[in-house]
Amino acid sequence: MPEGHTLFRLAREQQAAFAGREVHVTSPQGRFAAQAELLNGRVLDEVTSYGKHLFAFFGPDVVHVHLGLYGKFTSGTGLPPEPRGALRMRWEGPGEDGEGVWTDLRGATACDLITDGEVQLILDRLGPDPLRRRSDPAKAFARISRSRTTIGQLLMDQAVLAGVGNVYRAEVLFRQRLSPFRLGRDVDAALWGRLWADLATLMKDGVKAGRIVTTERADRERRRGPALREDAHYVYRRAGLPCRICGTEVRTEVMVGRNLFWCPTCQAV
Repeated sequence: MPEGHTLFRLAREQQAAFAGREVHVTSPQGRFAAQAELLNGRVLDEVTSYGKHLFAFFGPDVVHVHLGLYGKFTSGTGLPPEPRGALRMRWEGPGEDGEGVWTDLRGATACDLITDGEVQLILDRLGPDPLRRRSDPAKAFARISRSRTTIGQLLMDQAVLAGVGNVYRAEVLFRQRLSPFRLGRDVDAALWGRLWADLATLMKDGVKAGRIVTTERADRERRRGPALREDAHYVYRRAGLPCRICGTEVRTEVMVGRNLFWCPTCQAV
């Protein structure tokens, strides 16, 4: 599932490509046809994201997208390809230089037309987003510090913290040497402060790079030869392999419906 940095990057790209100009909106698949007809030819005001949600504002009407597990935007310049498959929504516009730009949405869990009030209802259900400057980490800690739920579960709860998914969960817990099985109430304010700051840094790096890299350069350079894509993570999807730091076998088990990865030595309870 795309994590918060992906939606933040998408919003920024779509803002640059389409905002302030008329957008030709269609739904080749048909599932968004009535809404597309209402939006077609209108000016896109702004595209923003919060957590794993994307919002595109066309005056009082807002396109809300949640990619879920299988959703994906593809974009390009010039003439778009012939529509194929389950193409939920297509935008076409003149682009900043008049060359023509387009973006296609497929497979999203949610693609709805909502109002400003409904946007606020969604935001009210979400915890702070580490990518948003005004997000207050204390709001998340207030819930975490009272919880008998494990920190590994809490980090995946979007009502506690918005935008964090399975990769960031596994990696930030390892980087902070924090067991995913520690209860929220046993995470003190200082540790939470370090975890929040690390998440914010990692997710901002993810926005810039377009992918998640959580290993420190020194740890990547321990191996001989050029760094590989597989060097990007400490524990995520490394079950059965030796920990990059201590050599203990990385373990995995399902937590909150997703595979959790951790080192039992570096992240002892």
